[in-house]
Amino acid sequence: MTIIDFELRGEFIPLDALLKATGMAGSGGAAKALVADGRVAVDGQPELRKTCKVRAGQEVNVTGVCVRVHAPTMPASLD
Repeated sequence: MTIIDFELRGEFIPLDALLKATGMAGSGGAAKALVADGRVAVDGQPELRKTCKVRAGQEVNVTGVCVRVHAPTMPASLD
């Protein structure tokens, strides 16, 4: 199984955006199709909500690839 570590930039990331940001989907539409087809699991449970909030400590799995989501190491700028 391939493991990808992903660092959040805020409190959460929508599931479809995470799939696109990690390269697991080539576009937002492809990401939404993966979720709609039931090929995505969050913390071991099938996830059908395309924009569910993925937070630090959660794992997202898609056919042999696991994304481990981590909290930001640097606080967000206040600019």
